[in-house]
Amino acid sequence: MTTKQPDWEAIERAYRAGLLSVRAIGETHGVNHATILKRAKKEDWKRDLTDQVRAATKQKVTTAVTSKGNQSKVVTDAEIIEEASDQAAAVILAHRVGLAQWRSIADKLSDALADMNVTPDNAGDFARSLNAGVDAQLKVIKGERQAYNLDTETGDKTVSDLAALMDDLSKEA
Repeated sequence: MTTKQPDWEAIERAYRAGLLSVRAIGETHGVNHATILKRAKKEDWKRDLTDQVRAATKQKVTTAVTSKGNQSKVVTDAEIIEEASDQAAAVILAHRVGLAQWRSIADKLSDALADMNVTPDNAGDFARSLNAGVDAQLKVIKGERQAYNLDTETGDKTVSDLAALMDDLSKEA
């Protein structure tokens, strides 16, 4: 009985891309993480492509929005960056789709609360729904800001200011 040999080329690419932890790479490829670390040290693999992968990912996400093995093979840094940034861009674009769905749900709750007639009998339910709506809206805003690369210091402050304002409004209701 022969054992299947690990795809060391793919493991090296994942390691050098720097997007996954060594444990995650090991789980994906059925190899102990310590074995990967030993091989990386022995063959002098560098986990130095993370910034380049992020830059290529950002470029692909922007482009997507605007336009909507063989062991002996030598893999270049550019190929590793290309593969890793493809994966990261796909994740970010999927997050954007999910966030759009949550925004729609939060908007429906907002519309329902705006139309609700508040009485002494339903004031508690209204307040709980309002708090849930505010919480949902803030989470959607934060997620969108991150997914669209808007989470700068100014952006975070804007979200914090909006959270404080919405908390004040919910207390008044």
